[in-house]
Amino acid sequence: MRYARPRSLDEALALRAGGRWRVIAGGTDFYPAQGAAPIEDDVLDITAVAGLRGIETGADGWRIGATTTWTDIVRTELPPAFDALRQAAREVGSVQVQNRATIAGNLCNASPAADGVPPLLALGAEVEIASVRGSRRQPLSDFILGNRKTALGADELVTAIRVPKAAGTGRSAFEKLGARRYLVISIAMVAARIAVDASGNVEAAAIAVGSCSPVAMRLTELETALVGRPADATLARAVEPRHLASLSPIDDVRASAAYRREAAREIVARAIARAVAADPVERAA
Repeated sequence: MRYARPRSLDEALALRAGGRWRVIAGGTDFYPAQGAAPIEDDVLDITAVAGLRGIETGADGWRIGATTTWTDIVRTELPPAFDALRQAAREVGSVQVQNRATIAGNLCNASPAADGVPPLLALGAEVEIASVRGSRRQPLSDFILGNRKTALGADELVTAIRVPKAAGTGRSAFEKLGARRYLVISIAMVAARIAVDASGNVEAAAIAVGSCSPVAMRLTELETALVGRPADATLARAVEPRHLASLSPIDDVRASAAYRREAAREIVARAIARAVAADPVERAA
């Protein structure tokens, strides 16, 4: 095997274009998946690449660098629309994992239970991708194709996650159901973002569910149903089973498909209630 740790993006992209490399940053998914087997693949470590870590705000929105850690996200001051993402950041493994694991790694691992995906879907996030051929952006909803499958080319690297300015409005909340509070793969999880107009009615809604389909997904029918309703304690009652019909949960060792579907309906309602609460939930600090 070869191991490379480039310091510039150009160097990293040149290496990526010149052969098949397994890209690592935090390594929190890479090493557990490897188990006791020897590492035989060529490894491209991007942790030293300048400019890939940190959160920036610009005229068009927010840019979260690919190697930004979950701890970075917890500690960064962000608008209330990002509360779900910051709450999810505190649910990713242990504190030690949060210190190392990266936001792009969470997306590229493409687990149906990836904690970062529902909050980013609720923020309308795009994935910034680069190669020696140039750069492009792709909606997160199109980037993850299935369980452990993404649209990333063999010569490409994720360089950042982009959140458009328009999605940075409202307040959001994250709910995760597992067999215990921490260090657990979720049975179901939900991110809800609710924007309210001057009359106190829902102006826009974004609801995303993970761990209940091969890919986390937005509940667009529910989002439409919420718009125009009073943004108060009654809003959560609008959630009906038909709004979750697009989900395709499975039976596994953690839960049955039927339980997942019912649990998802409940935590969708809870996330909506928290997002519109007059007394906002404790923000990650």
